[in-house]
Amino acid sequence: MRFTPFLIILSLALPAQAGASSSDAERAHLARLAAELAALAPLIDEAEHHANPDARIRFQYDWLRQDLERVQQGIREHLQAPRAEPRQVPPLRGDYRR
Repeated sequence: MRFTPFLIILSLALPAQAGASSSDAERAHLARLAAELAALAPLIDEAEHHANPDARIRFQYDWLRQDLERVQQGIREHLQAPRAEPRQVPPLRGDYRR
């Protein structure tokens, strides 16, 4: 049973590593999502260019742009927010025999 403290420490450290990896993956996906939203701008411009100016009911492209910008801004603010600093953990003794 000499390896028990090591196993306990290892079991506590693994979820922290998985959490960091998950957080990095989330940030990567959010960055990709923001880029995809930005890529919609030329498509919106093209659709607006082909819109019928005499249509009785017109699509509000400027409202769409504003909403997409608001979503992109929210993603950017989340990505630019400082990550929480890791807390200081006092060193473990490791030897429990006296």
